[in-house]
Amino acid sequence: MSTSIFSHCTVFRYLPYFIVFATSRAMFPGNNYRIVLSIAMEQEAAPIVNHLGLESDENFFPPAAPFTAHRGVYGEDENCQITVVTSGKDTVYGTGVDNVGTVPAGLSTFLALEKLKEEGGEDGAEGVILINAGTCGGFGAAGASIGNVYITTDSLSHDRRIPLGPFEEYGIGKLASTNTGGLLEHLEGSKPGVCTTGNSLDHHDTDMKIMLENGAHIKDMEASAIAWSCALHGVPHFGVKVVTDIVDGDKATAEEFMENLQKASESLQSTLPKVLDYVCGL
Repeated sequence: MSTSIFSHCTVFRYLPYFIVFATSRAMFPGNNYRIVLSIAMEQEAAPIVNHLGLESDENFFPPAAPFTAHRGVYGEDENCQITVVTSGKDTVYGTGVDNVGTVPAGLSTFLALEKLKEEGGEDGAEGVILINAGTCGGFGAAGASIGNVYITTDSLSHDRRIPLGPFEEYGIGKLASTNTGGLLEHLEGSKPGVCTTGNSLDHHDTDMKIMLENGAHIKDMEASAIAWSCALHGVPHFGVKVVTDIVDGDKATAEEFMENLQKASESLQSTLPKVLDYVCGL
């Protein structure tokens, strides 16, 4: 989701995410893919779940997990299996808000991939793609504007500062998204960009320095954790993010995020079917 009050991706915000990672070679379009659409907030996920007519699968995650899963098939020949995963609501701290941030995102992704690997039998995670979809913050200096759609090229963390030799690189944790081929051309007006992730809605000067040094275009609260879980499973992944606020702008992030959340959610709803059409070769 974005890094706003709802952990939106301030140019690194979190949006729904699809499983697609672990390769530099374009692997679309195709068919018989098992697509995981990972979306942090239920408000962001509801439009696409309803649009695709997906059904709740209450047995997808272990009983103790707060996450949700909705499943179905896509395409005229029903050649793509779709699973929309959200981080669910907080039951630990008693707030009832969306579970935003890296811990829920990383764990829900890991468990989702384990489930698909189990369902795949001898084929394991073959054919699984993860798409991280959602909202994010954007950097005006990098050309981002409200409503822009970004396809991630890389993800990293800007708030894991560990200045101890090789731990510094580990803390940044930069991972490349899978090569999406002609998806950018298919999504007219979309842009490629690096997504930086942090667990705070705001940022300080050191965060900004790290984000700029790593060429960030957008900011969220889940992408790097999702990419990490995908890398552990060798699953291709990429993000589809819609900008709700300008990270380096003059407006307060929370205010701008709330003003544009509905618009961004609608943009996401219209964009994701086009992404699925491309990935599934329709």
